[in-house]
Amino acid sequence: MTMDSTSSNYQSCFTELLAQPVYGMSQQEKSKKLLALMAHLHQHHLTHCSAYARLFSQAPPAFSCYDELPYLAVRLFKLQRLASIADSEVFRELRSSGTTGQTPARVILDKATSARQSKALVTIMQQFIGKQRLPMLIIDSPDVLASPDLSARAAGIQGMAFFGRKPSYALNTDMTLNTQAVREFTERHKGEPVLLFGFTFMVWLHFVKAIERSGINVDLSQGILIHSGGWKKLVDQQVTNGVFKNSLTSLTGLTRIHNFYGMAEQVGSVFVECEKGHLHAPSLADVVVRCPYTLRPLPHGETGLIQVLSALPTSYPGFSILTEDMGAIIGEDDCGCGRKGRYFTLAGRLPKTEIRGCSDTAGVA
Repeated sequence: MTMDSTSSNYQSCFTELLAQPVYGMSQQEKSKKLLALMAHLHQHHLTHCSAYARLFSQAPPAFSCYDELPYLAVRLFKLQRLASIADSEVFRELRSSGTTGQTPARVILDKATSARQSKALVTIMQQFIGKQRLPMLIIDSPDVLASPDLSARAAGIQGMAFFGRKPSYALNTDMTLNTQAVREFTERHKGEPVLLFGFTFMVWLHFVKAIERSGINVDLSQGILIHSGGWKKLVDQQVTNGVFKNSLTSLTGLTRIHNFYGMAEQVGSVFVECEKGHLHAPSLADVVVRCPYTLRPLPHGETGLIQVLSALPTSYPGFSILTEDMGAIIGEDDCGCGRKGRYFTLAGRLPKTEIRGCSDTAGVA
């Protein structure tokens, strides 16, 4: 981001918002601060991304509410390279995983955006994991990190690995359970708090079901599992969130299990599931739900398309994205877990859209 007046105003607003408690602001207070950031990001991308400017040059310079914010359909990131920086400033190009034949999304990062994403992820996850780095069991194969292209799946593992230490991998190259590695991990850290991370469908298919078949004793009662993605396949198999959690508790003793919702197009802005089963918007991000037919904003409790907002990206115009995911805002400021802001639930994919997400494609790096 070049340091013009818009950039300077953005940085000032971002620093102020970053200093706030992750889940401590009322929705009214947060919306006001985040809207100011959205206006700065809108102007920045109008100036620095020609494709964005062609779409939204007639949009207003400021916004009185989330409903007025322009948004990009998430599929656009598969169709063209959207960047708000010069090629010389590109630090990393993140590509989402996709099944064979699908075009991956391309997300252009500079060092500043990448650093903000990492910092945001840390502040969010520490609310659930704590600040101490824990011994970590990654429910994947180490081979996923071998590819020279950074897939979203690999990026997810790398991002979460920051919170752990002495990582072990639970799966072999062919995605079978590495029983020796799992046994050694549980024996080495018996009675200690540990961290587990994996993509949801892979945790179910290659970990939970494999433990059931093998009959090995796995004690992870002191563990915290963070997982994400692949719910469509689980729903198709009639595996609900409750079944998923109960099976893990029964087989491993795990009780602290947190799903999170996020995507390659907005890395760092993750919505983590609380103890009451709700996904929460952190201070630097938020959600809107729109009717899939008219795109008008829907009231709380009604299911529609999820629009995700993020204060983080300046290297590409991904601050306001209309996803292909369905969900409903349940409420704001009054969740039983005590966290303020909006909280919501997912309800699957928009019908007739491609299955996407890292864990749906375990054989694809």
